[in-house]
Amino acid sequence: MAQHRHHRREARTGTPYPEALDAFGERVRLITPGQWDSPTPCSDWSVRDLVNHLTGEQLWVPELLMGATVGEVGGRFDGDVLGDDPVTAWTDAAEAAREAWAVPGATELTVHLSFGDTSGQYYLDQLTTDLVIHSWDLAEGIGRLTRLPDGLVGFALGEVAGYGDLSGSGLFDPPVPVPDDAGPQTRLLALAGRQDGG
Repeated sequence: MAQHRHHRREARTGTPYPEALDAFGERVRLITPGQWDSPTPCSDWSVRDLVNHLTGEQLWVPELLMGATVGEVGGRFDGDVLGDDPVTAWTDAAEAAREAWAVPGATELTVHLSFGDTSGQYYLDQLTTDLVIHSWDLAEGIGRLTRLPDGLVGFALGEVAGYGDLSGSGLFDPPVPVPDDAGPQTRLLALAGRQDGG
């Protein structure tokens, strides 16, 4: 998510990043050989494109947490990062990112993102929210596990509600109207320009 906002939270523990990694990874392992080219709610991305995007995001984590700038990393993670074994590529990238965030003090670091410097906590929250939304996109693409864990939905909804209109980033469609009594997952997806079919 390239959208920048002022992060109003104090640094704190409890961001469900490991759970978000696990949720996305669970859906990656359910992809059948014939589904990698299937469409997803991200109109420009197939299932493989979506997994490639999230794998690339995790590959950036150790680099950025060690103080690298976007310019220093350059195009190392551009293009296809999945190779011939997408599931292993995702798993390895996710585990390296998980380990990088487990280092004490990681959330207190200054991270050099494309739009400027920010806190490690903001970066962690942004990554987690992206994983949650894209877990649903992947689930829709493969037709499995479209109901997301309540805790992840609640966290991401709290984050997205503070971002404003995400369509301004160029990465999301405009928000979708929903009934006043819509559930948390439906409201989260609507804010991200998606319609919850479940």
